[in-house]
Amino acid sequence: MVQVEILMPKMGESIMEATILGWLKKEGDKVEQDESILEVATDKVDTEIPSTHAGVLKEILAKEGDVVEVGKPIAVLSVDGKIEEDSTEVVMPPIEDDLPAQEVIKEPVFAEETPSLSVQQGNGAAVLERSERGRFYSPLVLNIARSEHIPMQELDGITGTGKEGRVSKKDILGYLKTREMTPATVETDKLKPELESDLTVAPLTVSGEAEIIEMDRMRRMIAERMVESKRISAHVTSFVEADVTNIVAWRNRNKNDFKQKEGDNLTLTPIFIEAVIRAIKDYPMINISVDGNKIFRKKDINIGVAVALPSGNLIVPVIHNADYLNLVGLTKKVNDLARRARENKLVPDELSGGTFTVSNVGQFGNVMGTPIIVQPQVAILALGTVAKKPAVIETPQGDTIGIRHKMFLSHSYDHRVVDGSLGGMFVRRVADYLEKFDSNRII
Repeated sequence: MVQVEILMPKMGESIMEATILGWLKKEGDKVEQDESILEVATDKVDTEIPSTHAGVLKEILAKEGDVVEVGKPIAVLSVDGKIEEDSTEVVMPPIEDDLPAQEVIKEPVFAEETPSLSVQQGNGAAVLERSERGRFYSPLVLNIARSEHIPMQELDGITGTGKEGRVSKKDILGYLKTREMTPATVETDKLKPELESDLTVAPLTVSGEAEIIEMDRMRRMIAERMVESKRISAHVTSFVEADVTNIVAWRNRNKNDFKQKEGDNLTLTPIFIEAVIRAIKDYPMINISVDGNKIFRKKDINIGVAVALPSGNLIVPVIHNADYLNLVGLTKKVNDLARRARENKLVPDELSGGTFTVSNVGQFGNVMGTPIIVQPQVAILALGTVAKKPAVIETPQGDTIGIRHKMFLSHSYDHRVVDGSLGGMFVRRVADYLEKFDSNRII
């Protein structure tokens, strides 16, 4: 038996450490190669870590709640057979983009800014500042503290059970459960010049019977970011109805062959995303972000795709450099991201860097919607349900009535930087590409 170390893997360019949420295996258990052995959390996502070898889990080096740096050992595995002489440890492969490096523009983070909790950026890595008490905190703990408006002074008072007394996710969540329910006072010049110190919140009055459901951490973060986005961006929504009859017919003819050839389901969503990408190339000022009085026009086209989780929460994985993918590539990427999102297997880099977002509200039977912009983007497109409708069809012989497949496109955009003309022309161009889809197209 050969003993090898399993190290904390690199899970993204900006991720330098992760918190151990729990072990899925215990010491003495047999482990198969690529079998998940533990679950870890970063400030962006929770994910499972697989084993690189088959063997027996001899020793667990990092306990639940420990914050472990990337590259540090977390377990020892006894492996049958031989390994290379110069290989004394097993390093799980880093998750990297195989695309050429692009110029990095530091984007503003709106929803997560809190003056009392600061995280400095250097060489793409999070460098945590030491508090006045001399304690360090993981990005995950700081993220929870920001979302709960816990100032640094209060955070310093939480007892830590992690290594060297560090505060773990379990510690801060346990503290929140026992925290006194007093009205919070937040100092910010974004909402008002100043808030009264004696400001109180009116208690909620419930008549009759009611079930109290505590929001989980993800739902609280979603709620905060949605409210923050509405406060930051001047939301306007334009609607266009598109005739997608040719697309539906083409997809129905090719879905079985595609499934047999590619092993994936051919859905309508990648076709719609392809049209969005083409429209972004025509109107690049939709692919921007804003920081104060500065506008950053992005060269990369990174499409976020909203995915509903089994828990009811929402997550938005990102297809980076989507314009480099053909329809087959887009289909495989959309299916893969959606599947791993529901299985909680996304990595942090797959949840960041989006420049435009698409949300398919039609899968829930919705005709249209008014989606909220994902900051710091300036636009989001909602795809309504595809429904058969009677419509006027223009022919060389004259107008006639026929049954067509129609859908509404709902385009919400930030009116601070996107005027109605641009927002309206963009969604109209998406519809034009959909209606001109080549029904004789070969995959």
